[in-house]
Amino acid sequence: MNVQAAATLGFALAAGLGALGAGIGDGIMFSKAVEGVARQPEARGKIMTMMFISLGMIEALPIIAIVVGFILMGRM
Repeated sequence: MNVQAAATLGFALAAGLGALGAGIGDGIMFSKAVEGVARQPEARGKIMTMMFISLGMIEALPIIAIVVGFILMGRM
């Protein structure tokens, strides 16, 4: 296996695992947010605000993985 093929495989794994982790994190976060709103409907505003902030942080992981992969692919 040459270096370019290994780099391509590593890029695909990094992007795929990053997306998988973000998907699992999103699912857990949204389920807990719905559970929190169901338990305390009066706290809906605070829960939704924290949920959207967390969503942005969770979704940053696969974006960073893809950008780093593209940077590494450009250097090969």
